[in-house]
Amino acid sequence: MIKILEPGPLTTIQDAGRVGHLRYAIPPSGPVDRHAFVIANRLVGNDDGAAALECTLMGPRFEARAACAIAVTGAAMPLTVNGAEAPSWTTVALKAGDIVKLSAARAGVRSYVAFAGGIDVPLVLGSRSTYIRGRLGGVEGRALRRDDTLRLGPPRGEVRHRVANRQAIVDFASEPEIRVVLGPQADRFTDDGVAALLDGPYEMLPQSDRMGARLRGARIEHTRGHDIISDGIPLGGIQVPGDGQPIILLVDRQSTGGYTKVATVCSFDIARVGQVKPGQRLTFRAVDVAEAHRLLREDVASLAGAVRDGSAA
Repeated sequence: MIKILEPGPLTTIQDAGRVGHLRYAIPPSGPVDRHAFVIANRLVGNDDGAAALECTLMGPRFEARAACAIAVTGAAMPLTVNGAEAPSWTTVALKAGDIVKLSAARAGVRSYVAFAGGIDVPLVLGSRSTYIRGRLGGVEGRALRRDDTLRLGPPRGEVRHRVANRQAIVDFASEPEIRVVLGPQADRFTDDGVAALLDGPYEMLPQSDRMGARLRGARIEHTRGHDIISDGIPLGGIQVPGDGQPIILLVDRQSTGGYTKVATVCSFDIARVGQVKPGQRLTFRAVDVAEAHRLLREDVASLAGAVRDGSAA
């Protein structure tokens, strides 16, 4: 078990997500940065979807009640064990009584702490992911609090020392270019409105959360109003309400909505959107569906080789 001594501003338990319930207005949840989440699990020998911690802007301080192994990935949150600096993006062995702390993020927004064996909390609708608005999953459907204790599952065999390859570690300090496919309602925007989206840049606002990334920049102009008959919301859908400012819908998004959607962020760039700090900027680039499929295959291939044995050169 581990005991939470300080929870951080928003630390939740997430697994691969709650699939198949969006039709009932229950979002998938799961990690915003799936890339970092999967690598953290692989570093400790877990299945890709094992439950781990997602930490926002600052991580928790916790005590290991028994020997275990962890890995921290994602946002650059300085990691210490018993006050001594420890490495991220690699397997870290802990002894009983060790105190682990993740400090404020120097770059990026969300970090992930995976434990060998995963976090063992009850399944809710087939998932351990926390959906705070619906009070589902995790610990009582909420963010972690001081004095919470979390039970860990048994590791899958011997836990070896692993490290993430350098190419898998993203520089979150840079302003990213986000790939999008135009639509499904791009025809409801003027040519100048679509050009405004693609010319950018757009600034991330503090009101952003796991439901949606709110942006500020050039107004995206509609042709004949911003309302439509409500339809399904895809992951990464870019809604544009009447003020002309885009909102990128993320893992805790609503199931349907009545605002026009000018474009959809490609799935492999959702992680990058979720790591843009408030005040930081991003730009968009349009790709067609064929190029999006090619880029997705490249992303899957790169993730397959993201982790290696720590003894390798």
